[in-house]
Amino acid sequence: MNELKYLDILQQNKELGVSSKSSPYSVTVLSNIIVHQIKEILEFSLRGEGINANVEFGDYDNIIQDSEKYQDSDLIIIFWELCNIVDGLQFKVDILNESQFDEIFEKIKFEIDFVLKNTHKTSFVLINKFTSLTFFGFNAKKGRFDKLADRLNNYLEKKILTNTALVEINKVIASVGISNSLSLRQYYSSKSLYTIEFFKFYVEFIKPFIMAINGKSKKIIVFDCDNTLWKGVLGEDGFSKIEMSSREKNGSIFAEVQTMALALNKQGILIGLCSKNNLDDINEVIISHPDMQLKKDVITIKKINWKDKVSNLQEIANELNVGLDRLVFVDDSSFEVNLIREKLPEVTVLQVPKNIYEYPQMFRKNLNLFYNLSTTLEDNRRNKMYENQLKRESTKPSFVGIEDYLTSLELKMTISENDKSIIPRMSQLSQKTNQFNLTTKRYTENDIKNFIDCQGVYVYTFSVSDKFGDSGITGLGIISIFDDICTAKIDTFLMSCRIIGRNIEYAFMDYIVKEIKNKKIKNLSAKYIKTRKNKQVEGFYDVCSFDVTSEDELSISYVLKVNEYKSKKINYIEVISGK
Repeated sequence: MNELKYLDILQQNKELGVSSKSSPYSVTVLSNIIVHQIKEILEFSLRGEGINANVEFGDYDNIIQDSEKYQDSDLIIIFWELCNIVDGLQFKVDILNESQFDEIFEKIKFEIDFVLKNTHKTSFVLINKFTSLTFFGFNAKKGRFDKLADRLNNYLEKKILTNTALVEINKVIASVGISNSLSLRQYYSSKSLYTIEFFKFYVEFIKPFIMAINGKSKKIIVFDCDNTLWKGVLGEDGFSKIEMSSREKNGSIFAEVQTMALALNKQGILIGLCSKNNLDDINEVIISHPDMQLKKDVITIKKINWKDKVSNLQEIANELNVGLDRLVFVDDSSFEVNLIREKLPEVTVLQVPKNIYEYPQMFRKNLNLFYNLSTTLEDNRRNKMYENQLKRESTKPSFVGIEDYLTSLELKMTISENDKSIIPRMSQLSQKTNQFNLTTKRYTENDIKNFIDCQGVYVYTFSVSDKFGDSGITGLGIISIFDDICTAKIDTFLMSCRIIGRNIEYAFMDYIVKEIKNKKIKNLSAKYIKTRKNKQVEGFYDVCSFDVTSEDELSISYVLKVNEYKSKKINYIEVISGK
């Protein structure tokens, strides 16, 4: 996007807006300066990722009041510039006495508290940190304007809630360059401080937050081996000649990339290998090479053979039961990179630069693809969970029928209600689950908390275990009950792709229907919102004896007469209430 001209962005954004069929994602920008140029840039960037963003603005320099007015937005972005909190503060601050200085600090503190209070129910809020760079640059001496910014940022960091993140705006300014980020002429004439170039970088900087909220972050990184994980070709140079050590000139580059990959793995990102090579040779490197950091316990899946990489990547996605759009593939070959981009456009492909010294920086720049708002216990255990999944799949051929296989697993399902201790995982499930997700609604931690706190709303989760291990918290159901009309509505019904195929969903529905029946509810409504990724669940409510009430190109609405519900009676699943 940074290479596109603003007029091109305007045109392409308009086209994307017309063609988009996804639900609108409301973004409100609150500011005490003029920032209207961000609208088209942000919409274009997000619409290109399948997020149908609609950006609107609060009133100029009315952040406090508008923070309440727009609290129902999906996302609020706040530009709060010190220079315009008090007119001319950037040049007045140095002549203030200590009492006056503290008075301004306390005033802004009060305003911060007010805004955070107003937006505590908002799905997500991004607040730019206060900055002095806009007027003072990288001065050797720290002035009072700098100190005020630092003091306020320290306060912000202590006060922010789970639905709020701070944006390191100084990093954006530094990346673009101070002179290219700012237009002081426009600021003094119209309070428009930032340039088009700044907004283009700013949007890319905050996009990982928004992608994570909307379930767009990546889950798996798959590496080629030769000249990707190490310098050299194993089959030609041999075991002792490949380089990936910090002691070696070229090897240090690959060591740095491997170290970053390890850090991703600790955050719950899976690592795979896909290489045209001899399996025994690669295994020897993994097990025995002293400089190989990505050992057996880190690598979740390997496709080391002479097949085409398109097929191998498809098999990786199938075996791990994830969408191709959750994969990032890294390779040095232009041929392989272009082939994957052509045949599997859903896969994000990174090519090792021809100038090998640029490789770590390229990799570092793309770490945002894997951004998580929070790391949960399930993230930390993900490698083991997928390892167990592969073990399950390997035993399946030994059974005559699927029910015999499922019975052999000794499945246990533990269901909990309104458990606030796992709110981060509930939010994460809503953001990351696409395949078995009837509505694909995305919820932040704050949204989930609001549901639990709301009378008449019940948030159910379940965890699944079997003889191979614990799959963790893998399902979420949100039910709203309207006692006055003896009706309930399924807001959300989803489960992780890694437990698909065990009929867990029917046991979960049995439990929910039993719960609402005990609450004297007569009718249960539901909706299936059609997406490209959740087509496999299109007939789920039909199978569960719901009746269709309406249908259009975007969704199907259902209702169930609770007393007529027919349980699936999945006898090989032991259901445990965790209340």
